[in-house]
Amino acid sequence: MILCSKLMPQGRGLARVLVQRASTITLDWDTRQKSRFDATDSAGRALGVFLPRGAVVRGGDVLVAEDGSLVRVLAASQDVLRITACTEHGSPFDLTRAAYHLGNRHVPIELQPDHLKIEPDHVLADMLRAMHMTVVAVSEPFEPESGAYGDHGGHSLGGHGHGHDHAHADHAEPHVHGPDCKHAH
Repeated sequence: MILCSKLMPQGRGLARVLVQRASTITLDWDTRQKSRFDATDSAGRALGVFLPRGAVVRGGDVLVAEDGSLVRVLAASQDVLRITACTEHGSPFDLTRAAYHLGNRHVPIELQPDHLKIEPDHVLADMLRAMHMTVVAVSEPFEPESGAYGDHGGHSLGGHGHGHDHAHADHAEPHVHGPDCKHAH
């Protein structure tokens, strides 16, 4: 068994040709959210993935094996519910409402501009349909959000910080969050 203990998010820093030539493993979300698992790559090699606790593997990430070889991770298609706003009875804002209600239930959710995805759950599907959402069972890769304090799913934050420690044009001093702050976080 070959040990893989290093993760390169989206293969950053690697030449594209190296990533394209790498062997692959295709994993569902349940496996990719674990930091320790076994897999077999496209070359037939048995791999033992041993990452730091809490690490999440995303489709497009690259694992580095102990022998220096690279293994590109592919997100497997799996059963998910694809949620869209009903074009007859609603508006695009309904998708925002649905994301809010799903977030309140702390379910893993993939956010896209025109749809949401969650793992199959008939109770949530019924709730969403009652909100006039269109809910369809499909088999697609699933890349849920990692949360406000997570790795942002490998998404770039545009190269700038998202804190509130900068001076606002309408404030003489930087805005500081604390007990006297007048807005929710």
